[in-house]
Amino acid sequence: MTRHTVPLAALAAIVLAGAAPPAAAQDAAAGQRVFNQCRACHTVDRGGRNGVGPNLHGVVERKAGAVEGFRYSAPMREKADGGLAWTEDNLRAYLRNPKEVVPGGSMAYPGLRNEQQLNDLVAYLKQQSG
Repeated sequence: MTRHTVPLAALAAIVLAGAAPPAAAQDAAAGQRVFNQCRACHTVDRGGRNGVGPNLHGVVERKAGAVEGFRYSAPMREKADGGLAWTEDNLRAYLRNPKEVVPGGSMAYPGLRNEQQLNDLVAYLKQQSG
C-alpha cells in the first residue's frame, strides 16, 4: 500500500457519502401491494364506491376534495378551496404525513415513512389515474 492510497480512499469515501442517492425507481406492481393497506378505507376502481375515504381512481393531478358524493372534512374542503391538487409531490407529502398537509383532517392513517414504498404507491396511483 502506498503512502497516498489511504488518503485517496478516505477522500473517495467522503465524496461518496455526500453524494445524493440515485432516484428510486418506481414499481407500480409493488405499489399495488402497498395499496392493500389503504383498501380498508379506499377503492381505486374506475366508478368504484367511496368507503370511509374517497375512491382514488384518477387521483393523480385531480383537485383535492373533488370526488362526487364523498363528504370531506372541513379542513380538506378548505385546502381544496385554496387550490390543493394531488400532484405527485403533493401526494407524496400527504401520504408521508397527512396531518402535516391537512392539519385537522379526518384521515386516520399515520403516514408512510418508507421512501421506496411511497414511490411505488404513487406509481400505482398514477397508473390507476391514466
